[in-house]
Amino acid sequence: MPASHDQIISATQRWLERAVIGLNLCPFAKAVHVKQQIRYVVSAATTTETLLDELEHELNFLRDAEANLIDTTLLILPKVLKDFSAFADFLDLAEIVLRTHSLDGVLQIASFHPDYVFAEADAEDVTNYTNRSPYPMLHLLREASVSKATNAFPDAAQIFERNMQTLNSLGVAGWQALEVGVDEASKEIS
Repeated sequence: MPASHDQIISATQRWLERAVIGLNLCPFAKAVHVKQQIRYVVSAATTTETLLDELEHELNFLRDAEANLIDTTLLILPKVLKDFSAFADFLDLAEIVLRTHSLDGVLQIASFHPDYVFAEADAEDVTNYTNRSPYPMLHLLREASVSKATNAFPDAAQIFERNMQTLNSLGVAGWQALEVGVDEASKEIS
């Protein structure tokens, strides 16, 4: 039985709290989480065409929203782009949507997927888990907020390297002990 809307958001929030914030994979995430400035949107899209429409809507919504109310959006994709290769290809289309709507430099898109693999990594490499999430996900961010956060963080350029070290130290068993639902959720949507 597919997960419900509430279960999908709950799994996403658990992943955010235990992995992203808990392991400090993104030192900027805690503040927007605590202030409840994250918009969680569960996509109904079953095709890339409808997802592009939803993405356009969410980008415009975030652009027009007050940053102190909604600073970032997690667009969760439980029904589409289950294959990581197709997801990676879709990211090129997402960037075109940004440029087409003159949002390049205003908003940006980060990506997470249950089967995320960095270009230079093996699929089994534990460091891939820095970008693995319970569901395929597009993280819509305000460029101004990203700039402000990185300027306030003294070693922002070292975050990626520190994340690799954290995951290597944690190992796959340590990641699984977090019970963030990546493996369980990805099986639900297969």
